[in-house]
Amino acid sequence: MVGSFGSLLRSLRQDAKLTIEELSHASGVSVRAIGNMERGVSRGPQQRTVQELAEALGLGDEQQAELVEAARAGRPRPSGPVPGTCELPYGTGDFTGRVRELDLLRRLAEQARSGEPAMVATISGTAGIGKTALAVHAARHLAEMFPDGRFYVDLRGMDSAPPAPGAVLSRLLKALGVAEQRIPGDEEEQAGFYRTLLSDRRCLIVLDNAAHEAQVRPLLPSGGPGMTIVTSRRSLAGLEGVRQIPLAQLTGDETAGLLREIVGAERTENDPDGVAELARLCGHLPLAVRIAGNRLQSRPGWTVSQLAGRLGDEGRRLEALAAGDLAVAAAFALSYRQLTGTARCSFRRLALAAAPEFGVPLAAVLTQVDVFEAEDALEELVELGLLTSPYAGRYVFHDLVRLYARAQLEQEEPIEARQAARLRMEDWLLEVATVAGRWFEPGYGAPPPEWYSLVALDSRQEAADWLQTEDTAWLEALRSVARRGEHATVVEMAESMHWFSDHWIAWGHWSEVFELSAGAAHALGDPRREAVHLNLLCWALSACEGRNEEGEATALRALELAREAGDLRLQGQALNCAGSASLEQARMEPASMERSLDYNRRAADLLLQAGDLDRYPQAMASYINVLRLAGRVEEALKHSLALVTTLRDPEYGGSPALITHCLGIALREVGTAYLTLERWEEAVDAFDQALSELQTSSIDIIVGRIQRRLGTALRHLGRIEEARQALTEGLRLLEICGETEQAAEVVMELEELDGPGAATGR
Repeated sequence: MVGSFGSLLRSLRQDAKLTIEELSHASGVSVRAIGNMERGVSRGPQQRTVQELAEALGLGDEQQAELVEAARAGRPRPSGPVPGTCELPYGTGDFTGRVRELDLLRRLAEQARSGEPAMVATISGTAGIGKTALAVHAARHLAEMFPDGRFYVDLRGMDSAPPAPGAVLSRLLKALGVAEQRIPGDEEEQAGFYRTLLSDRRCLIVLDNAAHEAQVRPLLPSGGPGMTIVTSRRSLAGLEGVRQIPLAQLTGDETAGLLREIVGAERTENDPDGVAELARLCGHLPLAVRIAGNRLQSRPGWTVSQLAGRLGDEGRRLEALAAGDLAVAAAFALSYRQLTGTARCSFRRLALAAAPEFGVPLAAVLTQVDVFEAEDALEELVELGLLTSPYAGRYVFHDLVRLYARAQLEQEEPIEARQAARLRMEDWLLEVATVAGRWFEPGYGAPPPEWYSLVALDSRQEAADWLQTEDTAWLEALRSVARRGEHATVVEMAESMHWFSDHWIAWGHWSEVFELSAGAAHALGDPRREAVHLNLLCWALSACEGRNEEGEATALRALELAREAGDLRLQGQALNCAGSASLEQARMEPASMERSLDYNRRAADLLLQAGDLDRYPQAMASYINVLRLAGRVEEALKHSLALVTTLRDPEYGGSPALITHCLGIALREVGTAYLTLERWEEAVDAFDQALSELQTSSIDIIVGRIQRRLGTALRHLGRIEEARQALTEGLRLLEICGETEQAAEVVMELEELDGPGAATGR
């Protein structure tokens, strides 16, 4: 039986031979407060006060525990939780997934036992992501750790007028057993009383659907062994000292598991492809999956694939994802109504973007505001869970949220406004893409100083980064202007991609770009330009996609057009392209080697005859390459050395950047010939010179292959560390370019460096 706190404190003070004044000085607790405790006026001081007194008295663990329990027993306690008030809602028996989040909440609950500071976790995410389901499931899952009660309050954060903290505190105090007449009328006093009650109770409080930080702050305890879980569509990033748990969409396995729990294992196991497709169409959003599952439950004759088929129409998908009073669109609408006008406009018009991911400048163009206002609007959308931001400056739609944005756009904005916004976006994308592409084209480079269009393109790297990041957007813009018949725009934009395409061979869409531009040039009735773009298409078909026969046929069509136009330069370019395409076939069909040699030789002759000093060395380098592959290595070396001499002659002429690049290619051919002839020292010297010439206009795949050949020559000379450096750099560049087969071969060469005979290359 624990005695009164006052009598126990007096006894312990006297045993320590301390006066009240001495204990006050040692503990920091006032003389008056200690006197009130010993006289029984204050029967249950707070935990911090008891701790300070225990340390001043030098109590052992047993005596300290006795003093703490006496204080606890002396505090005024309500009668206990009131049944039926702030009870946890009905939990879903088929809750699935969220293992990582549940484990984290359990660890936090275990930490909460220390009581200082209060343990608070916030669960945030978009509508329908399963925040409430997780919080309620966790509260039931952790029940044994909170014997003093689990309480739930819906803060109705999406209402036009969410309840004030005072109203919520009043409900929670009643639930904790406080009689109504004892509840203070002042909100600040209510919060203090609430914190006092929770300071020594092991309670779990679920505050669901919070509106904002100001609504939540007065509802958080300052300490104690309990835990509070807050859910909100907002991140509530302004709350201090809380553990944030943002929810992402379910994984594929979690989605399948949830569907299986709802409709039964037999229906899902009999139709795994249907389950995967339904999960994709639901965007792995728990609310959408539950609605789909409920629809299947109510239609036992349907297969999963049949429902997936009904959801396949994007225009009707949101309408179909409704069952009873559950509807995905309605959940999104609650967030949409919370937005400011600029954020609403941004949300709607971003549905016009071709890709689900975009940046601030695109939003500014669509909404017609400056980038700062556009960024504020995007952050507001993130805050309400209508967008996510995987990293700084980039924003992403969930598939179903995007469909909702598209529906709102069609309902709220006239077709003229929608068309104007789309045209504005496409014009901007193509303008920036053209300027970025020209960074790589000799004669253009950096944009004019006066050019500015919301994005920085101050270097080739920035230009490449923008083109690669926004590829889906500008490619769709190109398709759109092609459909509208804006042929000159298509041709100009594709031409600006010519040089950049060499730096991104693995992209996978160059054949489409140049097929569109060749078609546009044909529509313009310009055979010369059509021949140019057919040559570009040939390159894309053969070099990028390995469609060599199609590439050769395309180049021969360009040759016909060039002949009709009487343009020797274009004829030479077409023959050069045909030679490159046929070379790939010649690797497998030796009989095709002579055809490739003929194409390239004629190409060089025509280009030299036409005075095209920029493209002549390219054609000669191709011819030299074919000679070497045909086994005519000494002949290839002879022509390579002659080409190097020609290009180094100051009187040769041509564009300096292009000639430097071609000199690097010619030196590469010299080195490769020496390598084939096992003249290792000369090969290393030629490759080093080639890399030096190519450093300003380097193309990763070319440099990667040269580094590989350099490494091979160095290995044969026994210069193992230098060989390892060259091969490692070659491997890095080949992997960047998606050259997986060559990269695998380089890996094997690197492994051989440490094997027997490494020093001799045997």
